[in-house]
Amino acid sequence: AGFPVLVSYVYFLGLVFPLSSASFGKMKLDVTALRYLSKDDLRVLTAVEMGMKNHEMVPTTLICSISGLRYGGVDRGLRELHKHKLLHHEQRGYDGYRLTNLGYDYLALAALSKRDSITRIGNRLGVGKEADVYHAETGDGEHVVIKIHRLGRTSFRAVKDKRDYHKHRHSASWLYLSRLAATREYAFLQALHKHSFPVPVPIDCNRHIVVMSLVDGYPLTQIRELGDPAKVCNTLLSVAVRLAEHGLVHCDLNEFNILIDDEEEVTVIDFPQMVSTSHPDAQAYFQRDLESLYKFFRHKFGLDEEIQLVEYSEVKRTEPLDVEVEASGFGEKELGEFESAIQTHRGVDQDQGGAEVESDSDKDGEAEAVGGSSTRGSGNAAEDSVQNSADDKGLQGNLPEVKGGGDEQADGTAEKNHKAQSPTGEPTTAAVQRKMTSLEISQKVRKQREKNAKKQASRRNVVKSEAKKKVKSELTEGAFWGYD
Repeated sequence: AGFPVLVSYVYFLGLVFPLSSASFGKMKLDVTALRYLSKDDLRVLTAVEMGMKNHEMVPTTLICSISGLRYGGVDRGLRELHKHKLLHHEQRGYDGYRLTNLGYDYLALAALSKRDSITRIGNRLGVGKEADVYHAETGDGEHVVIKIHRLGRTSFRAVKDKRDYHKHRHSASWLYLSRLAATREYAFLQALHKHSFPVPVPIDCNRHIVVMSLVDGYPLTQIRELGDPAKVCNTLLSVAVRLAEHGLVHCDLNEFNILIDDEEEVTVIDFPQMVSTSHPDAQAYFQRDLESLYKFFRHKFGLDEEIQLVEYSEVKRTEPLDVEVEASGFGEKELGEFESAIQTHRGVDQDQGGAEVESDSDKDGEAEAVGGSSTRGSGNAAEDSVQNSADDKGLQGNLPEVKGGGDEQADGTAEKNHKAQSPTGEPTTAAVQRKMTSLEISQKVRKQREKNAKKQASRRNVVKSEAKKKVKSELTEGAFWGYD
């Protein structure tokens, strides 16, 4: 019942969002087909998502195994999903399917709709090189904004070099990187809103979609004049300094990522690229933010007042907000995905040990479907994860429940997962210790698996040996043949 409501918003809110044929043609997110999808179709779509963890093109047999449906039902679902362009089909020696951007959108929207975080979708408000922004409405009738991360656009293919979304992976799916960016931004929004920074209120997150409050303002780049440009400029500079005092640098604080209302109150947006002040390039990013803001106000609004920019060395860190962000949204595995690609270009060996700690899918039921992981999950675990796809938990797919703020993941991991670095850019003892710990854990897991396999083989050999002895004894005594 939630899916038809999700679509009907486009038709009956003409007063709020007037839809002419021209404006409707500009909408890139068409959710019309969502009303016609059954639960089995969503199970098949989720199974393809999970299969993409290990496959570029997911075989039909694996989709049947993961979804737990009969072949006939899977085949019908695949044809229906392919007809609506939610899946891409190729034959490379076998029938294979992969998710399209629209299919990934449908999975996230279905999960958010189940939680009443989104019930209606309106027009597109803006488009950027990394995301699209749409007007939406929650189940309570509150007008919100959904930000759909779309990394991999042809206009910004260098995102893998300019954003630290993955550590030592040489290749990763764009869908997976979009999910990482959304998860990271939601964690930053939660932490900044908690500390009373001028940011939108985070509401919910699933896969690559972030739901946040609607800000009644305009991008600063569209403003032609201000009543008090010096005051606004000083406010934005103080926000940048206050972020640094809390251990964070925005890295992209410019006129495109600042909203201003009629009262000249500012709101800062766009946070996936934020880094810690322990980052080796934090000082350069901080000074670039301040200088770009001051330069914009001088050229756009004719700011004649000389403003003394704060030096990075003068900022005193008062709160470790970067550590809190890691605790609320990132564990050791997620933190590894966000290590700087810049360090790779500097020759830092990020592939130490060639091992990666992966969380057990049996414990968290998280379908990191599009991650391109090198470790193949067991079929039974995947079936258990998708078995409940009809309810809310199953449809949430490859993101944990983040609506409550991630407190369950935050227990005792803040200090453990924080990768500290010295001001010179060299990793401290804590950073080296974390890397060694990851390597030791992976080696320990491998040795334990080998040990368990040897034990099982030894048990089988013992059982076979005892069975042979018993048969030989019976044959010798004659009891096997029915006579004494």
